[in-house]
Amino acid sequence: MMHYQAGEARLRRRREKDAIALAMQGRWEEAVTANRSIIEVFPNDINAYNRLGKALTELGQNTQAKEAYSRALEIDPKNSIARRNLRRLSLLKDAQPTPSEGRQRVIPQLFIEETGKAGVVSLEQPAPREVLAKLAAGDPVYLRSKGQGLIVESKHGEYLGQVKPRIGVRLAKLIKGGTRYTAAIASSADSEVKVVIAEVFQHPSQAGRPSFPAKGYDGFRSYVKGSILKYELGEEEEVLDESGYPVDSEEDADALPEGMSLIVDNEDGNIPE
Repeated sequence: MMHYQAGEARLRRRREKDAIALAMQGRWEEAVTANRSIIEVFPNDINAYNRLGKALTELGQNTQAKEAYSRALEIDPKNSIARRNLRRLSLLKDAQPTPSEGRQRVIPQLFIEETGKAGVVSLEQPAPREVLAKLAAGDPVYLRSKGQGLIVESKHGEYLGQVKPRIGVRLAKLIKGGTRYTAAIASSADSEVKVVIAEVFQHPSQAGRPSFPAKGYDGFRSYVKGSILKYELGEEEEVLDESGYPVDSEEDADALPEGMSLIVDNEDGNIPE
């Protein structure tokens, strides 16, 4: 009996890894099939339902995604991932679904080796919930100078929020000096959005000036290799991303999303893309 259970656990884990790999590659149709095959064998697998909901959402199949998340909640009424995504989908119920098989997503595969090269920032004055509901962890975003600070926009040019002035002013000054950054959504839940900002090029004139000092700035978490980048996901036993995909405690947890290149306004004296 124990041998059978061990074999079943190995099968489950192998299928889970396959489903996760498909999602990480943006192969959402195949991810749907993979997670449904898991559910056929393990009908109470909450994580499989959450992953299925994520894949269906990426394909614009919001009604079926709601069904998947609802099933996860039936199994575990306290499941924060399913609950959060159902709230998000409720805001999209009147929106025209847009299949996203070709959607550009950011996969957390790069490592930041040096302290002060990246930070996770909570945005102030966030956009309406209806706008934030369209976002998912890993979506590339753009930084744009505004006055002395920075705002964050979606790839469609929609305003998402403002980087806290104390941090935004610092980064804006570094940008004007020639330093470049890349950014992506770390998490988006209800009216709160967090963004990963990473330095991709430091101008020689800015040498010795870290973008994200380890201490002394309130409102962001400096990313250091060896720390865990979490997506504010509730209290599941595993470390999961906001869609129910596990983050390994040593390798993937240290990985930092690579976003898209900075867009800046010439009228503010910044260097164009």
